[in-house]
Amino acid sequence: MTTTTTSRADSVQKVTSPGGIEAWLVEDYAVPLVAFDFGFHGGTAQDSPAKAGAVSMLSALLDEGAGPMDADAFHRAMDEKAVEISFSADRDTFHGRMKTLTRHLDDAAKLLRLAVCEPRLDEDAIERVRAQMIAGLKREAKDPDALAGKAWREAAFGNHPYGMASRGTLESVPAITRADLVAYRTHIMTRDHLKIAVVGAISAATLSPLLDEIFGALPKSGKLAAIARIEMGGMGTRHIVDVDVPQSTIRFGLPGLTRDDPDFWPAVVVNHILGGGVFSARLFREVREKRGLAYSVHSQLVTFENAALFSGGTSTKNERAAESLSVIEEEIAKLASEGPSAEELDKAQKYLIGSYALRFDTSTKIAGNLAHLQLEGYPVSFLDQRNGYIAAVTLEDTQRVAKRLFEGKKLLVAAAGRPTDM
Repeated sequence: MTTTTTSRADSVQKVTSPGGIEAWLVEDYAVPLVAFDFGFHGGTAQDSPAKAGAVSMLSALLDEGAGPMDADAFHRAMDEKAVEISFSADRDTFHGRMKTLTRHLDDAAKLLRLAVCEPRLDEDAIERVRAQMIAGLKREAKDPDALAGKAWREAAFGNHPYGMASRGTLESVPAITRADLVAYRTHIMTRDHLKIAVVGAISAATLSPLLDEIFGALPKSGKLAAIARIEMGGMGTRHIVDVDVPQSTIRFGLPGLTRDDPDFWPAVVVNHILGGGVFSARLFREVREKRGLAYSVHSQLVTFENAALFSGGTSTKNERAAESLSVIEEEIAKLASEGPSAEELDKAQKYLIGSYALRFDTSTKIAGNLAHLQLEGYPVSFLDQRNGYIAAVTLEDTQRVAKRLFEGKKLLVAAAGRPTDM
């Protein structure tokens, strides 16, 4: 295998503001746009059980009024300058994004500063977002996909923060107060937890003081709750959520490998061969193409800060759910015992290496990937090294790691529907 010699890392500048805030910058003047992507360590795992959903609620409120502007005025200001600002939260991180035309950069920066540093968290906005979250939870209570995911997560992690509902529950969301939101913001949105990426028509000289203008008023440091490391449990058990629908939604999984494990990159290749690829994956071929059991089936490696998973899923007719799961288990066992073929390894490497460039084909994608790499602790040089890690995987590596991941292990399975004989 060979990899491209074009350096992505060389295009990334590390810019430090006068106040000491660092960002990764890629200058690109092809289009008069600037994209910011930034994140803070500390996501929904920081929720207390009684206030599950608070961090997600906070992410939905930061653009609902800030500084002197209420929600309507803030949205009008964004619309008038075609500025896009949004926030989101996942298990371990809290994200923000901004995209603007270069000619509106000053106005966009002021709006972003207000959203980040001076959110109003008005009671009427809180109640509006709370109502939206409760409505969503009521829909999820009837949604097989959400129910299967909830059952699997709770079986895997129990009372650990990774077992909690990231968007809360019908009991916890009504209990969240404005004081809770202020407290979570104070702990999470601090400069010591912050990673920033900027891509577009902006120079380092322009960006440097802008970083202080936008983020300088944030607290210097905050104290996150310690999250214990955990290996998922429940292997070999099956959990059925009864839902009166014609199809069963199935989730399955096993413990995975952390990003710093020496076998992580062979595991990436093994997963692609099993269920991470689209048309070439074994599960797709055996479950969909040969037997017509399901429209789609997939697997993935998930790396939280304090847990690692191999997980997957499919949806199929109730009367064929047991057969579908049996085929999935057989393919996993076969991969563990025999390993991939040389042809499968070659195809997987070519795809994983060739498709990497698609993560960098727009300014927003580049910014998002650069922020993500920083939050995961990778250096800039990873941009050039990543494909080399894939190319270096040998057939012996995949055989060894397939055994390590799957041999002798029984899946944790959750299904929502009315599956027959499960």
